[in-house]
Amino acid sequence: MAYREGRARLVDGGVEVDGQRLSSERIIIATGARPALPDIPGIAEVAALDSTTALSLKELPRSMVVIGGGYTGAELAQTFARVGVAVTLVFRSRLLPEAEPEIGQALAAYLANEGISVVSGVTSESVRKTDDGGVMLAIIRNGRPDVLTAGRILVATGRTPNTEDLGLAEAEVAQTSSGAIVVDDRMRTSKTGVYAAGDVTGKDQFVYMAAYGAKLAARNALNGNSLRYDNGAMPAVVFTDPQVASVGLTEAQARGAGHAVRTSVLSLDNLPRARGPRYRGADQARRGRDNPQAAGRAYSRT
Repeated sequence: MAYREGRARLVDGGVEVDGQRLSSERIIIATGARPALPDIPGIAEVAALDSTTALSLKELPRSMVVIGGGYTGAELAQTFARVGVAVTLVFRSRLLPEAEPEIGQALAAYLANEGISVVSGVTSESVRKTDDGGVMLAIIRNGRPDVLTAGRILVATGRTPNTEDLGLAEAEVAQTSSGAIVVDDRMRTSKTGVYAAGDVTGKDQFVYMAAYGAKLAARNALNGNSLRYDNGAMPAVVFTDPQVASVGLTEAQARGAGHAVRTSVLSLDNLPRARGPRYRGADQARRGRDNPQAAGRAYSRT
């Protein structure tokens, strides 16, 4: 086994690392992804935070606008709100768009009860610095213009695969419109002998799924492509308070896959364990008696 550190790109018959050619019949690309900067005019000039730089701050701003209603935006909005930052969370459609609608609605109610301003139906038009060193975000909300101001802006609108300068086009490795490497269920790319795994593929961006995909890619590269990637029962967790957990398909995904679906929606006040003192006291402290109950969903396919 040889270890080389440096800039690498695909070449005929292997990989080139800083001018040194390494011959190989099998190659696995696992270069990951990085936080994406959305195409909002002015965003590059306001020192926007992302999920990495936000957690490296040495001093907290008094206020913050978080753009993005996915799990990263929800988690970081609540994190900063709980350390005293006045947070406004804005997003295009609904909170946690990949989860069941009732779950996103319930979590939005919890966040609002903690003092987070939750603003949906937003299109971000532009952003600029203010005279006092803060930021101003111009938005369109439900067809009407509006302006949000804060000390800092945090972007949590997805990730960009690290594929620049890998020589993918020259090697005829297919990519999606976002730059992710296209792989099949064996983790094979469109180039014979080249595999990819993890966030660079844009598939299931969870640590455990990246590790799973990398294991399959390595075994298939060495042992004949016999293993298939299966995410049909993939678990997922959003680390807000309360947490959101899911496994398998959502109702929409199940219907889209052609399954006959029967759904059941059960609020937590119907669960004896959730009504116990240990859970009830913490729940009431977080949300108050008059807020909506969080909803869980269970499915049976017929």
